[in-house]
Amino acid sequence: MNGTTEKSSRSGYIDRAELKVAPELAAFIERDVLPGTGVDTDTFWAGLSALAHDFGPVNATLLERRAELQLAIDSWHKERIGLAHDGDAYKAFLSEIGYLLPEGSDFHIETNNVDPEIATIPGPQLVVPITNARFALNAANARWGSLYDVLYGTDVMGGMPPKGAYDQGRGARVVARSRVFLDDIFPLEGMSHADATCYQVCDGALSVDGSPLQAPEKFIGYRGVPESPDALLLCNHHLHVELIFDRSHSIGSQDRAGLADVRLESAISAIMDCEDSVACVDAADKVTAYRNWLGLMKGDLSENLEKNGKQITRSLHPDVIYHGPDGKPVSVKARALMLVRNVGHLMTNPAIYDRAGGEIFEGLMDAMMTTVIAMHDLKKTTGQRNSTTGSVYVVKPKMHGPDEVAFTDRVFTHVEAVLGLPQYTVKLGIMDEERRTSVNLKECIRAAKNRLVFINTGFLDRTGDEIHTSMCAGPFSRKAFIKRKGWLAAYENQNVDIGLECGLSGRAQIGKGMWAMPDRMADMLDEKIEHPKSGANCAWVPSPTAATLHATHYHKVDVFAVQARLAENGRRAYVDALLDIPTASYQKWSRAQIRREVENNAQGILGYVVRWVDQGIGCSKVLDINDVGLMEDRATCRISAQHIANWIHHNIIDEAEVQDIMRRMAEVVDRQNANDPNYQPMAPSFDGIAFQAACELVLDGVKQPSGYTEPRLHARRLEFKAKEQAKAR
Repeated sequence: MNGTTEKSSRSGYIDRAELKVAPELAAFIERDVLPGTGVDTDTFWAGLSALAHDFGPVNATLLERRAELQLAIDSWHKERIGLAHDGDAYKAFLSEIGYLLPEGSDFHIETNNVDPEIATIPGPQLVVPITNARFALNAANARWGSLYDVLYGTDVMGGMPPKGAYDQGRGARVVARSRVFLDDIFPLEGMSHADATCYQVCDGALSVDGSPLQAPEKFIGYRGVPESPDALLLCNHHLHVELIFDRSHSIGSQDRAGLADVRLESAISAIMDCEDSVACVDAADKVTAYRNWLGLMKGDLSENLEKNGKQITRSLHPDVIYHGPDGKPVSVKARALMLVRNVGHLMTNPAIYDRAGGEIFEGLMDAMMTTVIAMHDLKKTTGQRNSTTGSVYVVKPKMHGPDEVAFTDRVFTHVEAVLGLPQYTVKLGIMDEERRTSVNLKECIRAAKNRLVFINTGFLDRTGDEIHTSMCAGPFSRKAFIKRKGWLAAYENQNVDIGLECGLSGRAQIGKGMWAMPDRMADMLDEKIEHPKSGANCAWVPSPTAATLHATHYHKVDVFAVQARLAENGRRAYVDALLDIPTASYQKWSRAQIRREVENNAQGILGYVVRWVDQGIGCSKVLDINDVGLMEDRATCRISAQHIANWIHHNIIDEAEVQDIMRRMAEVVDRQNANDPNYQPMAPSFDGIAFQAACELVLDGVKQPSGYTEPRLHARRLEFKAKEQAKAR
């Protein structure tokens, strides 16, 4: 142990460099993580101890600053109750208190050693809970997806496929639609892919029944033999498409050209999430998260599962080698580039205690743990690699303003020094999801200019913070109407425009948020093309299926051309528009409208919280009040809870009525989960821990720091786990 001694402390916790560490976490780090990194145990724990004891107080001060600013904003609004909102005075006030900072001179980010998946390949991005190994593997392997499968298996073809055997008619329509895609993206000279009978490689070029591609440079390579290839590799807008030929295949045998499938490069990157989509409240949970991240970085993560009555083992897909047009091998990645999302600055975790007996900040723990684990990828010189440029990609959520971003930069500089990594090995993704970050975005980017590889808008958290920040300004509009207000378009446009001003194009991702309805792929295909049209070179999707469908948008839209046009025209929105608070100008809602709005919010909260507290599920498809499945995580819970809290605060509805609605919606959620054997009903007693947690998020929403749900959810989940452990004794 390199001189490290174990001492019993805090109910089994062990001493490490003035820290008290849960034994399962200490064992995992020392036995599984550190070997192979070149970092000894004493160095690691001393470095983490310095984070806890030197950076922890700074972290606490930053949180205090959040509270001070919120108190000042609340007071400003309270003093002006009944008066018309004065936008100029409000802006001046925010500047006076240091909430709104001066915008500095122009600059470009200086981030180096960025992988092409971030810098130059536009496309979909998945976000998955790292605690679920199967989901993590599916996301990593979603780099490629079958266009045939996603067209056949979703509602994109006009309704879901019939149950039972393969529908030949639907399959024929899928093939025809795929040929249309090929004609649009890879047109041939003088003919259509629909009429093709023979695909060949002749003299290093693709020939289809003797016709070349209109853009011959889009042919990248092949597998098999040139005169009858097994696969052809094409490329458009930096995205690959693979044509699979197999005349023994059920589809290929019926196709004149033997084309059995069209596969698209789909999820270009994937965020392995330690934050909003997981429920990690203690050392055991954190070890599960870190262990899966370790398996991904080592490349040996696997999961045994049953599919179609057969036991299979899922693991990371290997890269694929093609013959290039010049005869030289072309290697193509088969896995999404993986980023890891750490937690924000707010929460602590009982996995580790500092010298004063307090829980250390979880974000500091994540910084050290996820980076040292990623060293297993950095140490590779051959085989499957995540980063080919020697970088670690960390997404940092829920930062409030440039000071917090600068703090994060300093944290990772410390981590790099402890671990012996070059400065700026760790690249940083900034979630533009808090109001103080949005209105100071350029300065936030400046604070991380040597690390920045990602800015992303997140409507739900951003709206949750909008409501909480302006809680005392008045009642907010109904949620559907909040989306229609001018502030949202300004927020989305400014994010892109400032990103382009700061030189992100061709160097970093400008991202857009999640499609929240995983079963409504036809709607997604119609609507989500707006993201690349807006200048975003990546956007979040809820599944590998959605990634493949969304990838078609990046073939149709040349994002970098869009970015170039936008950059020429300058900003479309400024801070003034972002400060236009979306309170309701028309408040003559009927009682039925009020109750329906609150019912919808309450039902979503309960459906999410009951799984979070009782089963430790941090992200799931939850049926809404209309039985439509929606992807829910803490961000969606935050906005719903804050919205009800705002209406209670302004007497749109009283607490007693809200409590009645919560009870009735609990019965709805119970019915929706009746077939889940692990589900514990909330009705009729309404005294369960999960139901209490959901009510607290609403009734105490005004008091929650920044309106976050984590403090109450963590406390209630720990309570539930303790209760279950007591039962088992």
